[in-house]
Amino acid sequence: MSQVQPERRSVSDVQSGGHLDGGPAGRGGAIGAGARVTGGVRALDPAPLVAVAAAIGLFIWLVIIEPSALSYSGVSLVLIGSVPLVFAAVGQMIVIALGDIDLGTGYAIGLVNVVVALIMTHNELVGWVLLAAFVVGYGMIGLLVAWRGIPAIIVTLGAGFVWLGISLIVAPTPAGSAPAWLGGLMALNPPGIPMPLGAALLVMVVGGTLVTFSRPGLLLRAVGSHRGAVRDFGGHPRRVRVLAYMVVGVCMVAGGLSLTGITDTGSSSGVSQYTLLAIAAVILGGGQFSGGKAPVVGVVCGAIALSLVASVMSVVSIPSSLQTGVEGVILVAAVLGQRLVVLRRP
Repeated sequence: MSQVQPERRSVSDVQSGGHLDGGPAGRGGAIGAGARVTGGVRALDPAPLVAVAAAIGLFIWLVIIEPSALSYSGVSLVLIGSVPLVFAAVGQMIVIALGDIDLGTGYAIGLVNVVVALIMTHNELVGWVLLAAFVVGYGMIGLLVAWRGIPAIIVTLGAGFVWLGISLIVAPTPAGSAPAWLGGLMALNPPGIPMPLGAALLVMVVGGTLVTFSRPGLLLRAVGSHRGAVRDFGGHPRRVRVLAYMVVGVCMVAGGLSLTGITDTGSSSGVSQYTLLAIAAVILGGGQFSGGKAPVVGVVCGAIALSLVASVMSVVSIPSSLQTGVEGVILVAAVLGQRLVVLRRP
């Protein structure tokens, strides 16, 4: 009697950004294909286009209200505040792509901000050692989630309180300053393209290439969409999760460094907003809480769009007491538009 052969999945099934809903992939062929990563994106995912359109639309609106925003210095001024959020959102995207969620994002950036402003400024070597330890700490979060099966939402929430507690010990009140090299980096005026826009484009190109076409990006999305397929692609789910969380830690370091360079001070207050804004940027950019998707371009544009919302409201003189509500309405409208686009996809 003939046997029904299990459905085989190719690398492109994962690289398309979708979920692996079928049976196991053939081990030999999948490992070779996973190592070469020769597959491509089969179809354009329309979900991130909503974030792109939102960012462009909000910027056009801002230029109509305030034409000087179109100048080189205007673009720099408007987008400089989005740089920390871009890194926070990309880090959150990696966690959500795994099927987890990080509730400590804001406090993690705040801890890096404090360490850089109060410790690295005076002793750069000690500062870098502490930041490296912080990245390892993020890897330990991934290990707890993968090894003991503790829900990520619990571990990251607890870790967030740890980050906050350490921050308050180091800097109970705003203090410190950015290292000279960091302040100079954030104040760069490269010819042709403002620094914040150049940083966002660099993250899009590098991050998008790694997530879409590299083997680590393939394994990252495989863990979130079909964990059993990771071994067929030559990876280990637990190891992939730990390394992914360490990359998230690097993103938090980049976000904290940029925040310190912008504000020129260290403070544990006012950073909690990055957690919800980063989550919102990921969902607006086309990510899914179910995991398996890492739309870098959409997430970066989502972070920029959320930053532009605050700029637009400030220009039109909306009272600060109403700004949070307006941001929520705009976010819900944008996500609804994204869902409608996805539902209409053939």
